[in-house]
Amino acid sequence: MKVRKVIALKEVVVDLEEGRRFYDEKEQGVGDYFFDSLISDLESLKLYAGIHSKRLGFYRMFSKRFPFAIYYEINKDIASVVAVLDMRRHPSWIRGKLDKRKS
Repeated sequence: MKVRKVIALKEVVVDLEEGRRFYDEKEQGVGDYFFDSLISDLESLKLYAGIHSKRLGFYRMFSKRFPFAIYYEINKDIASVVAVLDMRRHPSWIRGKLDKRKS
C-alpha cells in the first residue's frame, strides 16, 4: 500500500534522540549514523507501509541497520508512526510504551 504521507508523534522524536544519545556514548558519531539510518527507514514507509506484520495492535517494521522497530498505524493514506523502540528491551517495557501511545 502506498501512502501519501508519513507523520510521527512527538514521542517518536524523543525515541530517536534517546537512541542517538545511547550510540554516541558508545562511540562518537555513531549516534548521527543511527539517526540518519532510522530517518531513512521512516521514509521508506511511503512505499512499504502496510506490508509488515502487526504486533500489539500496530504494524511493526524492523530497522535495516539497528536493533530497533518502528511501530505505526495506517489511516486512509497516512502512516502515523507511534514509536521507535529498542528491541533489546524487555517485552513488558515495549508493551508499556505502546499502551501509552494507542490512539
